Amino acid sequence: MAGRIRQSDVEEVKARTNIADIIGDHVSLKSAGVGSLKGLCPFHDERSPSFNVRPGVGYYHCFGCGESGDVYSFLQKIDHVTFTEAVERLAGRIGYELHYEDGGGPAAEHGNRARLLAANQAAAEFFAEQLLQPIADVGRRFLGERGFDAEAARRFGVGFAPKSWDALTDHLRGRGFTHDELAAAGLVSQGDRGVYDRFRGRLVWPIRDVTGQTVGFGARRLLDDDKGPKYLNTPETAIYHKAQVLYGLDLAKRDISRSQRVVVVEGYTDVMACHLAGVTTAIATCGTAFGVDHIKVLRRVLGDDSGVGEVVFTFDGDEAGQKAAMRAFAEEQRFAAQTFVAVAPDGLDPCDLRLARGDHAVRSLIDTKVPMFEFVLRQTIARFDLDTVEGRVGALRQAAPIVAEIRDPALRPGYSRELARMLGLDLGEVDRAVRAAGRRGRPAAGERRPDERRVAEASGSGVAAPDASERPFSIAELPNDPSTRLEREALQAMLQYAGQVDPALLQHAVEARFENPTLAVVRDGVAAAAAGGEVTVDRVIAQVPAPFAGVVQQLAVLPVPQRNEAAIAGWVRGVLASLVDRELLRQKVELTGRLTRLAGEDRESYDMLQRAIVDIDRERVALRAD
Repeated sequence: MAGRIRQSDVEEVKARTNIADIIGDHVSLKSAGVGSLKGLCPFHDERSPSFNVRPGVGYYHCFGCGESGDVYSFLQKIDHVTFTEAVERLAGRIGYELHYEDGGGPAAEHGNRARLLAANQAAAEFFAEQLLQPIADVGRRFLGERGFDAEAARRFGVGFAPKSWDALTDHLRGRGFTHDELAAAGLVSQGDRGVYDRFRGRLVWPIRDVTGQTVGFGARRLLDDDKGPKYLNTPETAIYHKAQVLYGLDLAKRDISRSQRVVVVEGYTDVMACHLAGVTTAIATCGTAFGVDHIKVLRRVLGDDSGVGEVVFTFDGDEAGQKAAMRAFAEEQRFAAQTFVAVAPDGLDPCDLRLARGDHAVRSLIDTKVPMFEFVLRQTIARFDLDTVEGRVGALRQAAPIVAEIRDPALRPGYSRELARMLGLDLGEVDRAVRAAGRRGRPAAGERRPDERRVAEASGSGVAAPDASERPFSIAELPNDPSTRLEREALQAMLQYAGQVDPALLQHAVEARFENPTLAVVRDGVAAAAAGGEVTVDRVIAQVPAPFAGVVQQLAVLPVPQRNEAAIAGWVRGVLASLVDRELLRQKVELTGRLTRLAGEDRESYDMLQRAIVDIDRERVALRAD
């Protein structure tokens, strides 16, 4: 029976894990101030980053959709695993041995995500070993003919599936996997003769997610008697969704984030050829067209919010490649980055180009890219006979909306002139057509703009933003008056830099009265945590009522208004001292009012109040002098 992981182990694993490393596998994070990182939210579609991570406190929060939590909740939400699985995965990552209560052990994993991943990894190792055997000569020959040696195969994990009905099945059954698990992982199929290996007599590429875990396979037909499709992929499973997986992303993600460029190619061998030629930002889809979900994944890795990035599509020069380019163009405006198209001379794909002309030719292909709009304009116009009036008019009607959709208004006049030159028409006529197309594309009063519709549709919500009544409370909704701002910053200091606060000052700060009722509840949580020992975000969350946990998490990740680490200590003390000084001033005003009301009638009480006021003044002077 599975036991419960000791709480001390849960806390230790969390303390030893840098949340930025885990989230960084999925999101390109950039500095957002001292100790704070920011990126595009992985839980909703957005054009500007509102997803904040604070490694120092181990929490994240999205100020756009309200998602927040620690490293465990992130894994639970992004990978759909249980809390126990999240802890076990992180423990395995850092090599920490977990202990279980009640004499139990790790959960028996039958058919869940961890078992499916383990089965796929075991299969990948099996295929890689088979590629070295005599039976795989046809596979090695295929690779060699395309310029890939043994080291290239090892680098990309390429393997070979024996031409057998049960070689993989028997191997994995011997490793402890059940038929149900193999079926759930998409490694076997069910037929009239029972269960049999899905991949047989084929070259096999492991398909990995962004974290490098094998989630499926792509297999290329090699044998003449194989009547199956040229490429056979893993079917949809609990861990493999072809519309969201990009081959090579695990290898390319670091360079994509660093260079802010991604190269989208069409196949596994094209990815290999690009990487080996030095284009290490190449990725490919897996048996499906490039779509909306792929764009979401790439935008997070690319850090696609500034408009300075580049997305380069490579397409074959044939009709199918041109259609693929037009499909990509239909989704182009989902990127903030600039989009380009690279088509090799003679219509060669990157793999064939490298084989025919070398690595330099592949790099030159990417360097000689053309803007997506220019490519699409040429493809659109090419369908018309420009030697006739009807052809020129028809081409203008089709091309004008393309120019009108260019996001950068500074580029439109240039493309209008280029379109006029291509068509041999007067610039004024083209300008009028582009303006008319732009007016037709504008929403009517109250109608959502096209980009807003795209965001809403991509998120599946059907609306641009959630209704306020359905949204969790955001600290962005707090008043921005000086008093509330001081209370908010004081709580930020307590939650994010509790270890740098003088205990006496912290005690005075948590005793101060708060005017904002929401922040007052958080203050009470900090006070309760401080009374019980160390102030941490987890301890404060445990103290406040459940509806206020999100407020604590937001305050814990909100960037502080300082530019460097050296200024933090001064800011922390300054904001808490200001809070205490405000409380002392409030106390002085109250005592002065009481003193006035006494009017000398009770001399003993009068003298006591005067002394108290003098003590407060002395304390305020000392507070400001420190």
